[in-house]
Amino acid sequence: MLRFDDRVAIITGAGHGLGRSHALLLAERGAKVVVNDLGGALDGTGASTGPAAEVADLITKNGGQAVANADDVATPEGAHAIVQAAVDAFGKVDIVVNNAGILRDKSFGKMTVEEFDAVLAVHVRGSYLVSQAAYPLMKAAGYGRVVNTSSPAGLFGNFGQANYSTAKMGLVGLTKTLGIEGARNGIKANAIAPVAWTRMTEALLPAEFEAKFTPERVSALVAYLVHESCEATGEVFTVGGGKVARVFVAEGPGWKSDDLTPEAIADNWGAVMTEQPYVLTAADSMKSML
Repeated sequence: MLRFDDRVAIITGAGHGLGRSHALLLAERGAKVVVNDLGGALDGTGASTGPAAEVADLITKNGGQAVANADDVATPEGAHAIVQAAVDAFGKVDIVVNNAGILRDKSFGKMTVEEFDAVLAVHVRGSYLVSQAAYPLMKAAGYGRVVNTSSPAGLFGNFGQANYSTAKMGLVGLTKTLGIEGARNGIKANAIAPVAWTRMTEALLPAEFEAKFTPERVSALVAYLVHESCEATGEVFTVGGGKVARVFVAEGPGWKSDDLTPEAIADNWGAVMTEQPYVLTAADSMKSML
């Protein structure tokens, strides 16, 4: 059984849905948990200490250890306060699960700048800020686990979610870079692209998804990724309904010429669009251009 005794985990957006499920599972397996949730509506408006407190109280009643926190992940002050709450209560930070998120869905032509910025502020900026606030502690300890929450909407696109899709693909880049930079200090970072029935998705998914696509079926992967035995880093995984799969960015073999013109590209477009064999790393991509 994968245990988390003596591990301290920060989970953002843990008052509902996926974050709540993550917090309960890690606490059940011995982790000390900071349950962070601003307590606002799906669009990010409003605030309440209730959701985080309810989950922290449930963990405590079940024999675990948890503290509630309602600071805002999207501000430097809020992110540092979240990490400080973990240090004050438990003395360290081993695990960060960036799950906080909001929705401001609207078609591209009707989306306002404020609606675009607000979503990126929570998903991308919030994940960056909380991870960065915890990073010095992890670096000093020579150990850390970070999980960011991407989405199929980011990986593949989705109508009416230009802001959300941009944010979720941005988290892929953040995850890959953090995986590279954290390697020498024992810090591993991965991202999940989950499908689950939560208050954020219940209006988007078919009703028949509710029974199969439970948050608990996502949390199992999160628990493995933040366990000390997991060696994966810089990876992205889809997860939902009992399935887990690796998702990767790849480059096809392409076509090259010393006499590159628009017409030559048009004539060889089929070769450009050929998919295999794949190139999977930036270094191999550069080599293929030589």
